[in-house]
Amino acid sequence: MTDERTARDSMGEIAVPAAAYWDAQTARARQNFPISGTTPLPAFVRAGGTVKWATASANTELGLLDPELGRAIIRAAGEVAAGELADEFVVDIFQAGAGTSHHMNLNEVLASRAAEILGGERGDFSRVHPNDHVNFGQSTNDVIPTIIRIAALNLSRVLLENLDRLAEAFSEKAGQFDEVLKSGRTHLQDAVPVRLGQEFAAWAATLRESRDGIARARCDCTVLGIGGSATGTGLNTDPAYRNLVCRLLSDRLGEELTPAGDLHAAMQSMLPLVQLSGSLRALAVEVGRICNDLRLMASGPRTGLSEIELPPVQPGSSIMPGKVNPVICEMTNQVCFQVMGSDHVIALAAQAGQFELNVMMPILGHNLLWSLQIMASALDVLTSRCVRGITANRERCAEYAARTLGIVTALNPCLGYDAASEIAREAVRSGRSVEAVLRQTGLLSETEIAEMLDPQAMTEPGIPTCREADRAPVWEKLEALKRKAAGAGDNRAAP
Repeated sequence: MTDERTARDSMGEIAVPAAAYWDAQTARARQNFPISGTTPLPAFVRAGGTVKWATASANTELGLLDPELGRAIIRAAGEVAAGELADEFVVDIFQAGAGTSHHMNLNEVLASRAAEILGGERGDFSRVHPNDHVNFGQSTNDVIPTIIRIAALNLSRVLLENLDRLAEAFSEKAGQFDEVLKSGRTHLQDAVPVRLGQEFAAWAATLRESRDGIARARCDCTVLGIGGSATGTGLNTDPAYRNLVCRLLSDRLGEELTPAGDLHAAMQSMLPLVQLSGSLRALAVEVGRICNDLRLMASGPRTGLSEIELPPVQPGSSIMPGKVNPVICEMTNQVCFQVMGSDHVIALAAQAGQFELNVMMPILGHNLLWSLQIMASALDVLTSRCVRGITANRERCAEYAARTLGIVTALNPCLGYDAASEIAREAVRSGRSVEAVLRQTGLLSETEIAEMLDPQAMTEPGIPTCREADRAPVWEKLEALKRKAAGAGDNRAAP
């Protein structure tokens, strides 16, 4: 038995592996595009099977395909949609414009498999033809955009579920850490105190806002240009075809899918995919920022901030024993970089369309689906292997809350901004705490100092109150403190 068979297309003969379901046009694409070694993502392949299942079902129902032949194509397409025959999709992602090479790979596989179902052999297209039957009433130009949308809807559903779980995990931690006081930081410098729970709650809120943006953009992908055929005119399609295909896909996917009001626009413009990518980029910006904060807050444990502890998941160094790194956050940061870079590729590809078609769809679709897939996976891992296991270093946080120079902000209403600034500078110069400097001035009573410099009170809205103070002596007392310290050789007291 030979390992090859001879396949034929409009360009002549070409050798094809005997066991392959694909045929001549796929073989030519493999010869023409040995570029990256990367083949289509499984989500894209499965979505292709789903779309072809719907088109074959519609054409069979409309009497445009022989019922027995139609049922064979429907069965074959259902198998591809279920993830079977995955190894048969072999065309590089960098390929012929618009995705014609992958589309014919799909048509050939389905025709071969349908022929096999009907009792024939792989590659025998005398009964089931890739173009005449599997692709009846279709074009690469309306099928590939539809496949991208179906795959994006499937992947984004998983992404939204994982994003919900991450936001909920941050909300749970916000409740656990609500009473943990720490120093706020702006410009990476001391700021007024905040509660650790407030920071986690803010992250949850940001993630939910990002989720809403993705959900809105996702809705636009439910409008399909299927039925537009080659240029949006619907040539070679039954007038009822596009509505029927959308109804079949809606029932199968549990999504409300509708045909585009203007099929020409749906085939020319990649705007819904650009918007979905943009919302995904916005999520990547926020998730990356949050991971940066988590890494900084967990820095240490001896020489960093060490305000929180991330769950250890693997040794952190090949040379330094005992070192544990924030690897889950580092991985997530890298995914965010990739998503932001992919968004740029998508924007370039979308604007490169001409007239009735965008020939850059293969790379646009691959980058969008890749971004949705890796972001969904990263969020799942970030939730389960990092956020849910975070603990607070309460003692370190309390120490920072007590020592931050930002607490002088509470003195503004009573002593004024300038005087409070002088107190902060004196605290830095002398190495003493703000309370110690303020106490030595005698400007406020012990009760007032305790109430005004209460870190807990500073984490909620309110204006500190004190007795009417004469601000004039503030400068004199501070200057006297400086002169006294200078005369004593600037011996710094402990805070």
